[in-house]
Amino acid sequence: MGKFMKPGKVVLVLAGRYSGRKAVIVKNIDDGTSDRPYSHALVAGIDRYPRKVTAAMGKKKIAKRSKIKSFVKVYNYNHLMPTRYSVAIPLDKTVVNKDVFRDPALKRKARREAKVKFEERYKTGKNKWFFPEAAVLGLSQLIKIFKKKKSYK
Repeated sequence: MGKFMKPGKVVLVLAGRYSGRKAVIVKNIDDGTSDRPYSHALVAGIDRYPRKVTAAMGKKKIAKRSKIKSFVKVYNYNHLMPTRYSVAIPLDKTVVNKDVFRDPALKRKARREAKVKFEERYKTGKNKWFFPEAAVLGLSQLIKIFKKKKSYK
């Protein structure tokens, strides 16, 4: 059987604090290491999804409701469920790697990198299935409205 847990694969987290959340594999380790003798993966995911936005809302409110909270974590393959989707989110490998767990400042930087990339994906309207349906519908309608008004950049 082929290897399917590859970087860019979208997975669902099944156990722990972030269970039920969508994540993307950043790096996979199929054979395990000395400190983790099992197959595992470094994932970056979404902890708090964007909320629904409507045309009646102001720009500040839309900006606030479009924010995303991310997480970066190492998971055993048993606690991840792969989906059929893959995503090409260009996370900086020098910032998001296994060394970030040794220093809290580096971990914050890695989470920030993931957050920026996910928000960028959301605001451009790419990979709509990665975000909640209500939030995406609201955002896509708003983009159409603002493009007609020529005030959205």
